[in-house]
Amino acid sequence: MRERILACYDHGKQTREEVARRFCVSLGLVKKLIQQRKRTGNIGPLHARAGRKPMITQQHKDRMIEMIAENNDTTLAEFREALHLSCSLTAIHNALAGMDQTYKKRRFGLTSKIVRT
Repeated sequence: MRERILACYDHGKQTREEVARRFCVSLGLVKKLIQQRKRTGNIGPLHARAGRKPMITQQHKDRMIEMIAENNDTTLAEFREALHLSCSLTAIHNALAGMDQTYKKRRFGLTSKIVRT
């Protein structure tokens, strides 16, 4: 539909207002499409660019993997300090979980024989 709107406008016989009425869209959409095509050359939706940018980038994640390989009991606060991040500890935890890196400390030693199990 975006292509048809711009093709109709490019034909030059109708104004932006007439094109908007013809396709039952807002005048703002027609203006936006024209400006977007001038600016980027693309008329597709830009929703992927919307929203807040993540603070923990792929470079940070790669460095976290290196830090885990060097010392597997690094705390979340140590990650934050070493990577110079200003995000919450929960955000770091979620990034690690997203990389399938669990933070839980597991005890692999033998269970105590003194206490009933």
